[in-house]
Amino acid sequence: MQKQTKNMLMIGFMMFSTFFGAGNLIFPPYLGMEAGAQWYTGFFGFLIGDVTLAILAIIATCKFEDANKGVLTRGGNLFAIIISSVMILCVGPFVCIPRTASTVYEISIQPNFPQFHSILFSILFFIVVFILAVRPTKVVDYVGKFLTPALLLVLACMIIKGLISPIGGFAPVPKIETVFAEGLMQGYQTLDAMGGTVVAILVMATIVEKGYGEKNARVKVATQAGIVAGIALMVVYGGLCFLGGTASEQYDISIASTTLLVEITKSLFGKIGQVILAIIVTLACLTTAIGLTSSTAQYFSSMTNNKIKYSWIVAIVCVFSTVISNFGVTTIVNLSVPILNLLYPTVVTMIVLSTFTDYIKNDNVFKAAAYMAILMGILDMLHVGIMTKLPLSQFGFAWVVPVAIAGIIGRFIPNNLLS
Repeated sequence: MQKQTKNMLMIGFMMFSTFFGAGNLIFPPYLGMEAGAQWYTGFFGFLIGDVTLAILAIIATCKFEDANKGVLTRGGNLFAIIISSVMILCVGPFVCIPRTASTVYEISIQPNFPQFHSILFSILFFIVVFILAVRPTKVVDYVGKFLTPALLLVLACMIIKGLISPIGGFAPVPKIETVFAEGLMQGYQTLDAMGGTVVAILVMATIVEKGYGEKNARVKVATQAGIVAGIALMVVYGGLCFLGGTASEQYDISIASTTLLVEITKSLFGKIGQVILAIIVTLACLTTAIGLTSSTAQYFSSMTNNKIKYSWIVAIVCVFSTVISNFGVTTIVNLSVPILNLLYPTVVTMIVLSTFTDYIKNDNVFKAAAYMAILMGILDMLHVGIMTKLPLSQFGFAWVVPVAIAGIIGRFIPNNLLS
């Protein structure tokens, strides 16, 4: 029992630290600043749009035997291979992994060491990532035992200081009209649900490696670890949202989210605040990069039946990410947004349906909903006018109703017709 608890805590901490990247550090304070005295309402929406979907992605993946296909399994073999491969590349070496290095350089290194060249930093950053990710069975141990506690300790100091000595009062009137909807949308736009399907590859491999190979055992451990990660994320996001709320009388929505975070940290800790922020961002990005690199290597190594070794893929990902990271955060984000927005409705749809996979007997529910989600993603990417007229479009969820209708229709299509 003690060993199971230890495993559950380590996996939970690894899940937390992989999800908690620099973007997740920036969103909640800005949301709190926008919401003012209603910061907790925005935080609750953020919790649903981010944490709930991310944890469900991992738990749902553990219900399937093949973590590589995971929640995409019941959409069909070819569908699962194509979508999962594109998704892994986007969440991995094409976007999210190089973005971690760019973020650390722009927020932590450049302000403190302006002469330090970005290329040299990227090389050093990904050497560290390679060393810590090259042994897959040790990734959870490295992150869970050392990096995550360090990250939580620094974040705790920041949040506790803000609780004891708030930097200001809460603006009585929110700066946005629909606080809960804004929180939900910002949580959704972190794209952590998609990240969850990638992190799940590493989580499931670790769970199986530690002796929990049977489906119910996998799901049980993943659920317990998910609760640990969810509580940690809830506390941290809540604290950061509160800190943003205490700055709501001093700043308005014209301030950049990164600038707001810098100003809050300076207000709490003075000149040393810049160093503290640098440590938080570095740890957050490093743990995310390690987790995503390991998951990407696990995926492609498994897809090739280990003909391409895990360590080789880790090396390729690190070299490729080193090059891409020097394009800068803004360029990487601008290039990635259309692709990620195209895939995201499909991924969220499959996560939600896969959560109830044991109760949905007809695969065509998954297939019809997934194909409609892809179509809606394409229409949204092309900015087709009809998307603005659909229900929930004002919240960024224009795809939900059509996808739900397609899933219901799929329920009445015999299984063999869409096989």
